[in-house]
Amino acid sequence: MTDKISPRVIAAIIATGLMSFCGVIVETAMNVTFPILMQEFTITTNTVQWITSIYLLLVAIFVPLSAILKSSFTTKRLFTVAILLFISGVVIDAVAPTFPVLLIGRGIQGVGTGIALPLMFNIIMEQVPSSKIGLMMGVGNLITGVAPAIGPTFGGVVASQLNWRWVFYLLLPLLIISLLLGEWGIIQKSVIRRQHVDLFSMLMIICLFTGLVTGFSNLGSQPFVSLRVGGCLLVGLIGMVGLVWRSLIISKPILQLRLFKNLSFTGHVLGFFLTQIISLGFAFLLPNYIQIVNGSTAMVAGLVVLPAGFAGAIFAPLGGRILDRFGARKPILIGITLCLLSLLLFTLMSRSLSNSFIAVVYIFYMAGMGMCMGSVMTNALAVIGKENTLQGNAILNTLQQFAGAIGTSLVAMIVAASQAHLHISRSNSTAIGTQKAFTLLTFLAITVWISYYYSVKKSK
Repeated sequence: MTDKISPRVIAAIIATGLMSFCGVIVETAMNVTFPILMQEFTITTNTVQWITSIYLLLVAIFVPLSAILKSSFTTKRLFTVAILLFISGVVIDAVAPTFPVLLIGRGIQGVGTGIALPLMFNIIMEQVPSSKIGLMMGVGNLITGVAPAIGPTFGGVVASQLNWRWVFYLLLPLLIISLLLGEWGIIQKSVIRRQHVDLFSMLMIICLFTGLVTGFSNLGSQPFVSLRVGGCLLVGLIGMVGLVWRSLIISKPILQLRLFKNLSFTGHVLGFFLTQIISLGFAFLLPNYIQIVNGSTAMVAGLVVLPAGFAGAIFAPLGGRILDRFGARKPILIGITLCLLSLLLFTLMSRSLSNSFIAVVYIFYMAGMGMCMGSVMTNALAVIGKENTLQGNAILNTLQQFAGAIGTSLVAMIVAASQAHLHISRSNSTAIGTQKAFTLLTFLAITVWISYYYSVKKSK
């Protein structure tokens, strides 16, 4: 087998990656515009965060179907449907006259992203030579991984210089490029075998993610013992139990949960899930701290975290090259160690973080993140074998979206609780709340380090 990657495969990876990039950049860019939207549409903080929550909810519901969809339909057809849905949602949001219409557009984008998100990694695992898989997984993560750091800058500059609607208008050229590249580059390698969707499992997935995402979204503004929090979380737990039960008794489940019998895969997935919670927590905490505690503008907040995005982009393919040459252990453990040390510094210094300190330390965090995340996905799929790649990819991408919803809600709740209960200035209470949130994220990072240490050792 030749080690050369064909131009069409590269075009297919860039096309699917660009769409995922646009999905993440809208999510993080719109976070900066929340105060503007609250004023324009006369809505509360709890309501405006549904711009993110509705998107993540629909992505999380559709991603589990990715393995069945990939087996039942051609990759090009799935991509075409997904990107046309996403473009439609972007156009709706750009001209949305009311907040409910804005939510409809975000929901349509979520469906498109849910269908397309796993395609890039499926194409890499299926069509890239084994000696280059680590590198291309790194490139794939470079495309999507830089978006969370660029997003706040993009959103801040656009909102202050133009209008929040231009966040959507400016993405249309990228999406059209993605569509053209995908239509030319995506080729079909796997055999199409139509699969039946188990309706009971689908219902349980809807209950699981709707319940948990809604419950976590309302956690900061509603009592725990209420329908909007406790009731929703209960529905989510019932959905989880029902999905696990159903998946273990039927021969072809939507999500092959039997893969968790492989302890190495389970360790990779646990670390991957917690790492996503930490990263989305960061994406909320740092811009929030820069604006409220340090008194900077949204544009400055975006510019402070921007260099870290480029660090993540540079180190993602570097981690992939190290994996191809030396195996997964080195890039994963070096990367997560950098993340953990950065978190410790943020936790210790949370009461007095200058913008320059944030910029420098966040570069180390994102460099570590870039180095390890592609390697984690590559190795997690390697330990379960090629025959389970589609299902493993579906599990990883499902948990990635769910972690995003939890990470933001969790740290927002901790900061909001400090702001509400400490009778001191808003900047001081925010700094204290941020320190508590960073403490929690540091404990999660220690758990991730231990999980990776033992699971990568097992897979060596």
